[in-house]
Amino acid sequence: MAKKKRYLTATMSDGYVKTIGPTAAPFTHYWRIVAEIEGRRPEVFWGHARSLKEASGKTTAAREAATQRGWKSYAFEIVALTETQA
Repeated sequence: MAKKKRYLTATMSDGYVKTIGPTAAPFTHYWRIVAEIEGRRPEVFWGHARSLKEASGKTTAAREAATQRGWKSYAFEIVALTETQA
């Protein structure tokens, strides 16, 4: 039997809303990195994870990316996904 498809929504602290779906994957959290780059527009990297622990693991990757890519600064944020109607 096929898993039920659902829509998942993340609302970030700055009011940005991201909807994922339809999906049957067991995602629970959404993460986003907004990187400030000298003399350029900010770059945004995002993804979803199956647990808070998995999403929190991106903190180390963000720190390493900032060093490798020469980001002036960056903001890393994680929010819980909520199931919403289509």
